[in-house]
Amino acid sequence: MTSVNETRSAFLDFFRKAGHEVVPSGPLVPRNDPTLMFTSAGMVQFKNLFTGVEKRSYTSATTAQKCLRAGGKHNDLDNVGYTARHHTFFEMLGNFSFGDYFKPVAIENAWNLVTKTFCLPKDRLLVTVYHDDDEAYDLWKKIGGFSDDRIIRIATSDNFWAAGDTGPCGPCSEIFFDQGDKVWGGPPGSAEEDGDRFLEFWNLVFMQYDQLGPGDRVPLPRPSIDTGMGLERISAVLQGVTSNYDVDLMRTIIGAVANLTGVDPDGPQAASHRIIADHLRASSFLVADGVDPSNEGRGYVLRRIMRRAMRHTQLLGAAEPLMWRLVPTLVQLMGQAYPELVEAQTRISDVLRSEETRFRTTLARGLSILEDETRDLQAGGRLNGDVAFKLYDTYGFPLDLTQEALRARDIAVDEEGFAAAMAQQKAEARRAWAGSGEAATDAVWFGIRDRVGGTEFLGYAAERAESQVTALLSGGREAERLGAGDKGQVLLNQTPFYGESGGQVGDTGTLTAPGVVLRVTDTGKKLGDVFVHEVEVVEGSVAVGAALVAEVDHARRGAIRANHSATHLLHEALRQVLGPHIAQKGSLVDGDRLRFDFSHAKPITAEELAEVEEIANRVVLQNEPVVTRLMGLDDARASGARALFGEKYGDEVRVVSMGRPDEGKGATGAIYSIELCGGTHAARTGDIGLVSILGESAVGSGVRRIEARTGHAARRGLNADSAKLRELAQALKASPELAAERLGGLVEDRRRLERELVEARKKIALGGGGAAKADAPRSVAGTSLMARAVTGIDMRDLKGLADEAKAALGSGVVALVGVGEDGKAGLVVAVTKDLAGRFDAVALVRAGVASLGGKGGGGRPDMAQGGGPDGAQAEAALKAVEAAMAGAAAQAAE
Repeated sequence: MTSVNETRSAFLDFFRKAGHEVVPSGPLVPRNDPTLMFTSAGMVQFKNLFTGVEKRSYTSATTAQKCLRAGGKHNDLDNVGYTARHHTFFEMLGNFSFGDYFKPVAIENAWNLVTKTFCLPKDRLLVTVYHDDDEAYDLWKKIGGFSDDRIIRIATSDNFWAAGDTGPCGPCSEIFFDQGDKVWGGPPGSAEEDGDRFLEFWNLVFMQYDQLGPGDRVPLPRPSIDTGMGLERISAVLQGVTSNYDVDLMRTIIGAVANLTGVDPDGPQAASHRIIADHLRASSFLVADGVDPSNEGRGYVLRRIMRRAMRHTQLLGAAEPLMWRLVPTLVQLMGQAYPELVEAQTRISDVLRSEETRFRTTLARGLSILEDETRDLQAGGRLNGDVAFKLYDTYGFPLDLTQEALRARDIAVDEEGFAAAMAQQKAEARRAWAGSGEAATDAVWFGIRDRVGGTEFLGYAAERAESQVTALLSGGREAERLGAGDKGQVLLNQTPFYGESGGQVGDTGTLTAPGVVLRVTDTGKKLGDVFVHEVEVVEGSVAVGAALVAEVDHARRGAIRANHSATHLLHEALRQVLGPHIAQKGSLVDGDRLRFDFSHAKPITAEELAEVEEIANRVVLQNEPVVTRLMGLDDARASGARALFGEKYGDEVRVVSMGRPDEGKGATGAIYSIELCGGTHAARTGDIGLVSILGESAVGSGVRRIEARTGHAARRGLNADSAKLRELAQALKASPELAAERLGGLVEDRRRLERELVEARKKIALGGGGAAKADAPRSVAGTSLMARAVTGIDMRDLKGLADEAKAALGSGVVALVGVGEDGKAGLVVAVTKDLAGRFDAVALVRAGVASLGGKGGGGRPDMAQGGGPDGAQAEAALKAVEAAMAGAAAQAAE
């Protein structure tokens, strides 16, 4: 028996030897085709090569492409488990030529692989061609030696392939295998063609055209080849079984289900086993490619797939969540071919377990409601649409799960009523926003969202993707087009751009198409899932419906990711150094630096800050993976994940964990840091490069802030600091190591000289000298008055100088006017104790201040001060003090 893995390897090896580049599978979420919900064929990742928009280093390729058909145009979900062939997830083997070779080589390669490598008997093969493709017909006769009755012309679209309503397309030639008369069915084109006897397992598409629109088809610049062989189907043929679910890979998964449930995989509940096996693959690969279960878009399809499988685990009698326990089996089977499964194994298990746990808590209640509401319904009846919507909205039942639960009883669902209830809910949500201020402004986004839907965020897994414009705004109003030089806002159906939230700034980058360039200057987010791209149109114009390549500024995003992850490291380091009371109170993460606010009552010492930085950098050097998991909110909190300040959380949250526990004094648990966070993060702690704390400060009462840089910004900042240190050391004529000591000595010398200068100036001021503007103390009404105007004395030193003059005088009044370099003057008056009650220093100051152009003055009866703007009137101010003394003495004598 040839295993599935051996068949995949044999196919790729055959075409590798034939000169084809072996290209890894593209993701299930297309990055280059905004018209597709999921990758549904092997050619999707090569679409731009077929149209000539993109060039690569090779002109022929081969792949084993993971595909999904469970939403949008390609949707096989309802049939899965009940037929031998239908899957949600499957692998498509393909070989491709981008103008390198065409029909003759393609048909010859196919014939050699099928008959020589896979050794299928020629007499059990037959082929179809498009009805007017005579070239393919003749080639099959020549190369395969087919008789006319085994080359069947088909005139329908079954033999004219297209990926969608637009894009590359062309006639097909399909290869069939006759499984024998034990299987019912007839050849293609016959009345019994829907049977499984003649199994189509390989489709050769001869890409000749590009479908631009209905009725508008043009030749491709270079005719090309696109083939698709279902791995599960060819494996069934090679293993001699008639059902895809009987190949070794699927039987191994089904066997694991049987072991866990104890239910016969080939008994009456065989369909449940097949559904679980198929949906396990689909769910796991979607999660590995960055899709999270939700109630919108791709996430909703994932949730439907998951919950359909989980419903069947219960039908098999599983009392506890089961899907997550199957993940190791899947990884063992497919991890070598698809290493992303290995890398995401923990996350896949977490998502499946969380989703099934939450679903089980609501399923019993939902089924009870369903039973109550349908108790009186007979076969052929219909469930009220309002009830179906309540199950969807309140209990998380996808509509198709309700339909399947009623399927055995032949009861339908009122889908029109369901849709009406959905519309009513949206209308009520819009009315709830009809307020004022920002709420009223944001009401415009409700109308857009109702019409075009939200934006699917691809940025956790990609920084480049093709998207479609769903709406344009200019000046706050919707527009059909933006032209060169215009500024506005662009909404896309899917985007890799992160919308500002959770402290992380919005992404910048470009939106481009041939002849069109839009610069994205910022990205915001409205209503939770409407991503708003602020743009400037640099070249060309853009209209609603246009396809654009959305590309994030990779360098800036990388710096933001590093800074965001660093905030998590610093948060935990602060807790270890300062204590468990540390809680985040805000943050800002951009490409240049990070800012982190936290609760703490006092300044952080330099030693504490250094220890925080040391701990964070030790975790950086661990170079451990940064693991992101999707979990239920309660499960996340139970795991010890810390919530971030200001973040709003739904029932499901992203949990980001990183690093091994540091050996610091506060280290606990098995993981260094684990937090709830919806932002983008580095892949490994080592990608942060370096954490360099710039400083800390107070933000408000009980809240401190640290700022830091990481990566290249940290390196550049430290290099700049080092250059400044070398420059300073050179100026000080000292080595960098001794520069601080040398500078400290110079500072102390300066302080000493300044003190000596102040003392010298005081002596000069009090002793006459060149700085004195008056004679020695004179007598005023029998009292000594020392009145002087001085310069070179700091205003704050006047009081001290007055005290010294008063002490030297013994008994009397001191009046000093200090004139500053700016022309302003200060006046101090001091009265010795023995004259208390005779002269009031405050009254004397006020008399002098008036001459300086000032008002008031204050202090104590023995010492007062004031000032004014006119220092040129210093002598007048001293005379005014003298006159006030004389007046006071005369008044006392009366």
